[in-house]
Amino acid sequence: MGSWADFFTAELGAAAALTGLIIVGISINVTRILTDPALPGRAAETLVLPTGVLVASTYALVPHQPDWLFGVELASTGFVMWLIPTLIHIRAFRMPSAAPLRLIPRMSLTFFSSWPFVASGILLLLHVNGALYWCVSGVVVALIATVINAWVLLVEILR
Repeated sequence: MGSWADFFTAELGAAAALTGLIIVGISINVTRILTDPALPGRAAETLVLPTGVLVASTYALVPHQPDWLFGVELASTGFVMWLIPTLIHIRAFRMPSAAPLRLIPRMSLTFFSSWPFVASGILLLLHVNGALYWCVSGVVVALIATVINAWVLLVEILR
């Protein structure tokens, strides 16, 4: 990992802090969140992406890990980061109050934050130089998506 250690250390700390703040924020508004059938899923979705960044960054910092194993870990983490929100989106789409067009930005943010981890993992397995650069875009989009979802759960819910 060498020169990537600082990046993953910083992202691990940022993701951990953001995840903790979101848990506190959700707990403050838990009563309001539970009154709308769509919001508990949105709250869970909000936690998945920074937790995925946290897990991927943790894997990256394991010393003397073979590249193939890290590739499998990254791809698996990215897939789970996509799968859980996608299941939440499907459930939200089936709700009577569903607004399918409102799900498109959420689905896009989920895709563009999770699949770069999958791509990075696969490229590591294929021994492609620069494979970890894909993680950078995944981390950035995941953190942006988390902040957007947190805004909805902490501010928009009060309107």
